Amino acid sequence: MASVKQRPDGVWRARYRDQNGKEHAKHFKTKREGDRWLVEQKAAIASGAWVDPAAGRVTWDDWVSRWLDMQVWADGSVTAAHTAAESVSWRQKAIRDVKPGDVQLWVTRESERGLAPSTIRTRLNYVQMAFRSAVDNQVIPRSPALRVKTPRQRKRDLTMRILTAQQVADSLEAAGDFRSFIAVCAFAGLRLGEAAGLQVGDIDVERGVISVRRQVQGTSIPTIKVIPPKAGSERDVFVPAGLVEMLTSGADGPPDRFLFRTLMGHLYNRNSAGETWRQIRKTLGYDDAVTLHTFRHTFASNLIASGCDVVTVQRALGHSQPSITLDVYSHLWPSAEDKTRSATATFMGAVLRNADSGRT
Repeated sequence: MASVKQRPDGVWRARYRDQNGKEHAKHFKTKREGDRWLVEQKAAIASGAWVDPAAGRVTWDDWVSRWLDMQVWADGSVTAAHTAAESVSWRQKAIRDVKPGDVQLWVTRESERGLAPSTIRTRLNYVQMAFRSAVDNQVIPRSPALRVKTPRQRKRDLTMRILTAQQVADSLEAAGDFRSFIAVCAFAGLRLGEAAGLQVGDIDVERGVISVRRQVQGTSIPTIKVIPPKAGSERDVFVPAGLVEMLTSGADGPPDRFLFRTLMGHLYNRNSAGETWRQIRKTLGYDDAVTLHTFRHTFASNLIASGCDVVTVQRALGHSQPSITLDVYSHLWPSAEDKTRSATATFMGAVLRNADSGRT
């Protein structure tokens, strides 16, 4: 039931009940203003767009805490979401009071302090998800982060380190006991955690296949967890016989025995595998930009250079969508101009050969 009544002091009081029976009221100078407000509220309730005015009083930090409790993400995604949410400038502000200008200014400040465009976009994505969830849960009527502009990714930001065949060979030569670990990154495209999670039973010798079924997550021995790969990353990677032989040489034991362990018998984690590689990198004289992930980029680059299409590369890398593969590696595929020029050159050559033959 809704009504607009004039109080003794001359102010008009409009009131209505929401879908849960709770009464809401607001005061206006004129009856027309009160009627208009009631029409808006009733329309919002009917369309499902109504939001309790009191719900938006929750602060950003409090809402993010509730939002993260709803997620079923892996620890890495939760950590990334925390980092993004804690980097904003409105943490103690009521979520309903955050304006589009606040979000745009935050993005601008992140860019000014030197964050890469890709990092800013990732953080903005988490912030947008938090606001979108607030809309879905009727905390706020609309997201203030919908039309925020991010820094353009300059061409030099798209470049990535790709190792030559000689550099990969040198890396394997200098790796010692870590040689096979590097090999599965370079010749199977595995992520660090996926390589650390390989077991004897994951190697199909007859088919020449490595099955990626788990990953080791964590940055230290106490925080190590063996969990499924990132969503959509479970896959079979078809690899050359030489890699299979390298991995199975001396790899006896039950199917659930892990292939790689440190000298102390622990599973490799992000820090221990990274530090092992850094020592190898130092002896080779490579700069800090060459990480274990560089071998995965090199693997992808080789597939693309060999003529593999985007879906083939996507499946080999374990990307959940082809669009992710294109976002990362599109600059490695021949451009439309390159294909047009090459195709036309081939056609032109055939035409001119026939013309010359006719004249002869």
